[in-house]
Amino acid sequence: MIARTLALAVGLFCGVVTSQLPEFGQQYRQRLGGAIDELRKVMQQFDNDAEAAGFSRGEALQHMVASNDPFLERRAASIGSTARRLDKLEQQQVAIDRASQFGRLLVLVDRSDPQILTNTYYAFEPAVPVTAEGFVAAGVGFAGGWSTVRLLGFLVRRRRRSRSLAHGA
Repeated sequence: MIARTLALAVGLFCGVVTSQLPEFGQQYRQRLGGAIDELRKVMQQFDNDAEAAGFSRGEALQHMVASNDPFLERRAASIGSTARRLDKLEQQQVAIDRASQFGRLLVLVDRSDPQILTNTYYAFEPAVPVTAEGFVAAGVGFAGGWSTVRLLGFLVRRRRRSRSLAHGA
């Protein structure tokens, strides 16, 4: 009786936790979009400044590096890094947008940006799962938690039986 109650409690707990995965993914996507918007602004400002000076982005970066000014060299490296990060985040956003409802979670696991993921985690606010994705995630979590506890209980009972048979013989 205790094992069944424990399995039910663990199953319910796992169901509640996994039901939050779609909401976490949605909040991550919002942060991803915000990061992309801000990085695009930074790169657009740089491109405008480069164009005003008669350079393309690449030419402006080369000019900064060739200046032998340590500040401009570091700034060129910083802008280059920002451009690469923007490209990576945009690719992730495209992958998420093209994924199915449930596939978005897999993209999140496979391609998430560590900084955005961490910030999403710390700011995460749970929500009631009212989507099919949320209900399925809750069901999978419940089944996984319940099954794990039931399997562990079975293995413990089996081991006890084996020991009692060995001692009884």
